[in-house]
Amino acid sequence: MPQDLEVRDLAVAGDRALGRRFTLFVPKSLKPEEKVPLLVLLHGKGETGDERMGAWAWVERYGLGTAYDRLRRAPIARTSKRGDWTEGRLAEVNAHLAAKAFQGLVIACPYTPDVHRTSNPAASLDGYAKWLAEVVVPRARAEAPVFTETARTALDGCSLGGYVGLEAFLRRPEVFGAWGGVQSAFGAHRAPGFAERLAKAVAAVGPRDLHLLTSQGDPFLPGNQKLAAELSKKQVPCTLRVLPGPHDQPWLREAGTIEMLLWHARRR
Repeated sequence: MPQDLEVRDLAVAGDRALGRRFTLFVPKSLKPEEKVPLLVLLHGKGETGDERMGAWAWVERYGLGTAYDRLRRAPIARTSKRGDWTEGRLAEVNAHLAAKAFQGLVIACPYTPDVHRTSNPAASLDGYAKWLAEVVVPRARAEAPVFTETARTALDGCSLGGYVGLEAFLRRPEVFGAWGGVQSAFGAHRAPGFAERLAKAVAAVGPRDLHLLTSQGDPFLPGNQKLAAELSKKQVPCTLRVLPGPHDQPWLREAGTIEMLLWHARRR
């Protein structure tokens, strides 16, 4: 369990097929009356078979707690010999942290369904986006000292969770000031359509922060690169970062989760 985060396991109203549970991580370091941004974080396909496994995936499998603790105790040191950091990027991260200490986030990690296995994926995405916007976000705001402004409420996800998060963001862009995806699971053929929809969403609700984080060994790298390129053509700002490493949980635990948290913390 993380040293610097209080963990709460919350049961909420919802559809059994889409989600009824999320974990909430609240910084222990908060001062009285202090508020921090809210990050909603979706998990990948491997944990979709069980609500409990899904709700706890980020802390038990993806390194959320250790990543948070490492950021709070900078400088970041390697914990793996695989080379998931370049020397240059690790030095850059530590220089950023030396200049400005990591600022806290409240993180909500809801169960994420495998929408591709439902009878009507589009309807499932509609329902899941509604659940995130109307149940998870309000409950997280009621439970923890977070800012309630859209600009300080973000949505991110890993692999399948990146894809589901993108679809949810596109359905409810008024709720989230940012969307990010970590090794998001979509192919290059989907990128032009996503870029078009994102451009329309931004035109409707105003500027949003967008972040694509992937790796050189990620099978979805071409899709993420293509989306960044298509957004650039449409003059929609988006940050793309490509690290070394494969598409797996050790990569998340060593580098990916740290990069994701740091980007969201820097948005403040």
